[in-house]
Amino acid sequence: MLNRIIRASIAHRWAVMAAVVLLALLGLWSFQRLPIDATPDITNVQVQINTEAAGYSPLEAEQRVTFPVETAIAGVPGLDHTRSISRYGLSQVTAVFRDGTDIYFARQLINERLQSVRGQLPQGVEPELGPIATGLGEIFMYTVEAQPGARKPGGGTYTPEDLRTLQDWVIRPQLRTTPGVTEVNTIGGYVRQYHVTPWPQRLAAYGVTMDEVVAALNANNANVGAGYVERHGEQYLVRTPGQATGVEDLQRIVVANRGGAPIRVADVADVILGEELRTGAATENGREVVLGTVMMLVGENSRTVARAVAERLEVAARALPAASPPSRSMTAPIWSTAPSPRSRRTWSRARCW
Repeated sequence: MLNRIIRASIAHRWAVMAAVVLLALLGLWSFQRLPIDATPDITNVQVQINTEAAGYSPLEAEQRVTFPVETAIAGVPGLDHTRSISRYGLSQVTAVFRDGTDIYFARQLINERLQSVRGQLPQGVEPELGPIATGLGEIFMYTVEAQPGARKPGGGTYTPEDLRTLQDWVIRPQLRTTPGVTEVNTIGGYVRQYHVTPWPQRLAAYGVTMDEVVAALNANNANVGAGYVERHGEQYLVRTPGQATGVEDLQRIVVANRGGAPIRVADVADVILGEELRTGAATENGREVVLGTVMMLVGENSRTVARAVAERLEVAARALPAASPPSRSMTAPIWSTAPSPRSRRTWSRARCW
């Protein structure tokens, strides 16, 4: 048999050489697409259920949120075990499935069970599924910062609130469209909010309650359509634009009517641009910055996704006010194992000049 194989190989040597070259090219093509990583992801199949319960103590979060959720998902097909964490204002339940379970099938099962438990949870408490990622999915980090002395187009220097706004409305939406990215988390800065702060003395003087102020804000901050009017074969849309666009619009909202005189929000409360309460910050070299962390979709190639995110970050940086391409002086691929003082994760910057 061996002699026959040798004779056939010699007789058809060009076909053998072509097969060898083809296999070599196939091996080279496969090598370039291997999911190379410094630490292979061996995380089991799991689905996280996060629930914000503002003002709830750990005991209340456990009794009123965590326990009902764990009870609802018990017995799901393929479920191996569950574990949970109850903290102040937060409940997190992790459902671990048996190896080989499709992650999307598992999320669908959990989501169906959550629909049945929503009515048992306190009002305003909504459980949400975590991103389709694992603990090793943090493949790319970047900072949004302003160069020293940089000024905004309207005047003034960039504040942490401005940087957070640019991150939430300019950079993050573009990075989330990158193939292989499932979530972009943000730390640092301040989330911009409109704060309506009533004065108890003024409320009592005008005979207005807090509920009336809240109801007026809810009822007078929306656009309403009233159909259309047809004339000469054309349709004229009828609508009432009532969406508040700034502090002045909120101040002019009518809360009540006393003796024919309207009482507006500005008469009983202060309306200002404020900031959301935060419990942490991000710094770099002693300066406060906004830190973004890109989470990779389960099963993706970290090298390919990190490179795609770096390219998309350069595109997103062009949309920043008077921006130039982001500095890449600290960039290092996550899959590199060579000795280097740089970080194993991929870092980059988006600057405002």
